[in-house]
Amino acid sequence: MLSQLTWKLNRLRAMGAPEVAHRVRDALQQRLQARGVGMAPSPPAPNLQLQFGQPWLGRPHDAAPHLAAAERILAGRFDVFALRDVALGFPPEWNRDPKTGTLAPSGFGKLLNYRDEAVVGDIKCLWEPNRHLCISDLAMAYALSGELRYAHGVQALLESWWQQCPYPLGPNWSSALELALRLVSWSHAWQLLGGAGSVLFQGADGAAFLQRWLASIYQHCHFIAGHFSRHSSANNHLFGELTGLHVAALTWPCWPESAGWLAQTERELEEQALEQNGPDGVNREQAIYYQHTVADEMLLCVLAGRANARPRSAAFLQRLEAMLEFLAAMMNVAGQVPMIGDADDAQLANWDKSPGANPYTSLLASGAALFGRGDFKRKAGRFDEKSAWLLGEAGRAAFDALDAGMAPALPRSFADGGYYVMGARLDTPSEVRLIADAGPLGYLGIAAHGHADALALSLSVAGQAVLVDPGTYAYHTQKQWRDYFRGTSAHNTLRIDGRDQSESGGNFLWLRKARSVCEAWQHDGEGGKLWRASHDGYMALPQPLLHRRTVRVAPDGALIEVVDELEGQGAHEVELFWHIDPQCQLELEGAVLKVRGKAFALEMHLPQVAGATIALVRGSEQPVMGWISHRFDEKQASPTLVWRAHLAGPARLCTTLHLAVDAEQHI
Repeated sequence: MLSQLTWKLNRLRAMGAPEVAHRVRDALQQRLQARGVGMAPSPPAPNLQLQFGQPWLGRPHDAAPHLAAAERILAGRFDVFALRDVALGFPPEWNRDPKTGTLAPSGFGKLLNYRDEAVVGDIKCLWEPNRHLCISDLAMAYALSGELRYAHGVQALLESWWQQCPYPLGPNWSSALELALRLVSWSHAWQLLGGAGSVLFQGADGAAFLQRWLASIYQHCHFIAGHFSRHSSANNHLFGELTGLHVAALTWPCWPESAGWLAQTERELEEQALEQNGPDGVNREQAIYYQHTVADEMLLCVLAGRANARPRSAAFLQRLEAMLEFLAAMMNVAGQVPMIGDADDAQLANWDKSPGANPYTSLLASGAALFGRGDFKRKAGRFDEKSAWLLGEAGRAAFDALDAGMAPALPRSFADGGYYVMGARLDTPSEVRLIADAGPLGYLGIAAHGHADALALSLSVAGQAVLVDPGTYAYHTQKQWRDYFRGTSAHNTLRIDGRDQSESGGNFLWLRKARSVCEAWQHDGEGGKLWRASHDGYMALPQPLLHRRTVRVAPDGALIEVVDELEGQGAHEVELFWHIDPQCQLELEGAVLKVRGKAFALEMHLPQVAGATIALVRGSEQPVMGWISHRFDEKQASPTLVWRAHLAGPARLCTTLHLAVDAEQHI
């Protein structure tokens, strides 16, 4: 594991002078705050005569799964990533990591080193229950059933949290983003419990509970406003922080600072929506899940603002629509998107309890109703539970009225984000969908959530994943696994001399960044036919190499040719990686890999080079190779084809994929 000193030095290398000055001021402020200087004053008495924010949530039709979820919470059983139905108690110990059992210290939160596993355990697992989706779950059950015990469960959890997590102490006061997401959950719960007129606030005891809740809300808002993520950290964290404070200012506009918080967040949300997301709709973190996260937060801001006469601008709405258009274009006919970049599986609420709930198709269902897009409806398939919560019956009616059959074809190239969609019979049951990546490594100076995946490919056939991105698995802990899942060898691309294309300086920090360029793109109405791109990630080697990749797809998708060219001199170890989805059946015969899926057969013919070795690896730990992570903190063995050779001078490697699709099979 990198020492804290090494990490800090690497982090410093990624900063410019303005950020260094900002960090120094911030560190000084935190130390003063730890001594009580500059902290939030005692929460002023809220003006309860003001009108609280107008609710924006609707109601789904099916209450049963929400009631079942609430019963599990009341029984003290929770899901925390890979931990399923784990007994945390009711109420749980909010400062204990449920994964390792580590109890985090209760000192001043901003000075807590939450990156140190020895101090806090796995901070992601500790923070997850503290985002309080469980509180909104109980409020959902109350709204659907009217049973008071669910509302009383909300009160019990909140009271226990305030007691165990006093402002500003412990791990739950260390990250402004975590506070912001908690405020979003509290806003949802507030609405579903009946707002200021809730039964929980009746009588003297209820009034006292209301005052305690509002006091904590004020402390959360004051903390976030003083600790926004800035400079190289101003990525999805900043957008989430702005969203949480914005929603709070709309829901509880009852303090002198509320108007300022609302004005600031409105202005910055508009700026960040256009800054963090390109005109082509690609989120600049180069991570599909964070594309979803930011789009989800933008949708929430649209709906909350609309309900409270604070509409978003046309530019904001256009950028959100473009983001959904990109997700729709990346999505195969079965509703899957490639797992490009990091993913932490965070959600704004546990809206959809149905089996196989899909956050991407859900966004498209909401977008279809919001923007009148029949193509989004076709991709979404149904108006899901989450969309019903957010848009209500009016949204359902708008969705149902759309004609999905007449929608135009979606874009196939996203030049700003660097993604290109190729294939044949796209959006039909027999589609061949190949996605090529020539995008930047990530966003801002540290590119925190990008992977070293320049020129990587993903492929699905007839709605089944074939060539896959690996997912994420780990963040703050298990450095060996973090390095693997974000490294070059975990992606369908080429590696030189055992080195990643980009140089890592820590779990969320890239020092030297490979730069990719799309050099050629030719397509027709059916899909992409030729794509050529290069990257300079290996130009820093003592004997530099430029990697160029050309992909050609036959009109019917039956032949895909991948040509990798290395321009430069000297001897190098060259590795090609092809990661196959574990649901496929495989057989390796010499230099040919035979792959069979539910409705297709594929033969991959590997380059014929003297002395080359070919191995099919599954679940290796020494070295780490052959793994996939479909959910955060979960991994499984997955077949990886490794082609390796020692080559001298310029080289040209050709891999061909011969594909047959059975159009009679169903997805």
